[in-house]
Amino acid sequence: MTRLPSMTAARAAMLLGALLGGSAASSIARAAESEQVAAVEESLAGQRYVAIGSSFAAGPMLPPAKGGAPARCGQSMNNYPTLLAERFGMILTDRSCSGATTNNVLGPWGDIPPQINAVTPQTRLVTVTIGGNDLNYIGNLFTATCIQRAKQLPHGAKRPSCGTVKVPTEVEYARDEMQMMEIARRIRTVAPRARLVFVQYLTPLPQPGGLCPATPVSEEHAAITRRIGQRLSEITGRVAQTYGAIVVEMNQSSAAHTPCDTLPWMIGSPEGYDGSQGLQWHLNFAGMQATANDIGWWLTRAGVKQAKPVLPVQPQSIPSGTPTIVVPPAVPGTTPKAVPSPTPTSTATPASGAGRPRR
Repeated sequence: MTRLPSMTAARAAMLLGALLGGSAASSIARAAESEQVAAVEESLAGQRYVAIGSSFAAGPMLPPAKGGAPARCGQSMNNYPTLLAERFGMILTDRSCSGATTNNVLGPWGDIPPQINAVTPQTRLVTVTIGGNDLNYIGNLFTATCIQRAKQLPHGAKRPSCGTVKVPTEVEYARDEMQMMEIARRIRTVAPRARLVFVQYLTPLPQPGGLCPATPVSEEHAAITRRIGQRLSEITGRVAQTYGAIVVEMNQSSAAHTPCDTLPWMIGSPEGYDGSQGLQWHLNFAGMQATANDIGWWLTRAGVKQAKPVLPVQPQSIPSGTPTIVVPPAVPGTTPKAVPSPTPTSTATPASGAGRPRR
């Protein structure tokens, strides 16, 4: 695999161009740009890909379940690591596990070995979605939902024990960042040729004033959740920048696809939801597909060739304010459940350009 030109060579080219000036400078700049584009063009087909992360990468209860992984990890055959590996023809080692913290990436979790142990010198791609459970990011939403619904119970009814919504301390934020820095450092040390991609958590709640029945939490608890999400995204961005990794800003591209939007990428906690399309407060199939799309966009921008073409996504015509779950492909050998299918309108882009990650 050819590498990017060194920083010294690139700076030397710019300096020489500046000294020559005019058309000569432009020619040198174009030549350097062409060399850089050519240098990064490669195929990852047949190469090793390791997915590290928590439930937002694993896809708990999103059908069909993936065999071979510990049952408590809740891995789905439609999680974004699997969709991404298929697109680029890579050999996937999926170590994502629901409930995982940074401790479980760096060290064992009971009978589950450290996720980072799967990274070897032969690894060519590592994606990471971690840090949220260290701060009770999504766990707080389950607690807040329980508290909100308990308030709505009739007088005299037995109320569940919901616990409390936790606000992270500055020490906890600092520790989360330190742990994520260590994860990135170890990956870079063990697999220096691997492309490292940090994937931000999707946005689970709409902006203030936009809560809906699918997001049954109080504004107070929603504000706590939004603040944790913001701090977590800042931490992830700093870690990626420090170690020269790509950061895929799914927090931004999903902001218009919350459980309260017409085409949600997360399920929320709708009243009476049966869990058939994924765990509450987690990604549905559309969210996993969008995440794979955005990661794939950045990899192709960096010169990686796709092994499998991407089919265009058709949007659904749905009445405003009606949360919808995109149904994943059926499990082989089974009969899919019939669901209403609105008439497609026009071809949609994979994700909002405003939400494109930065490098």
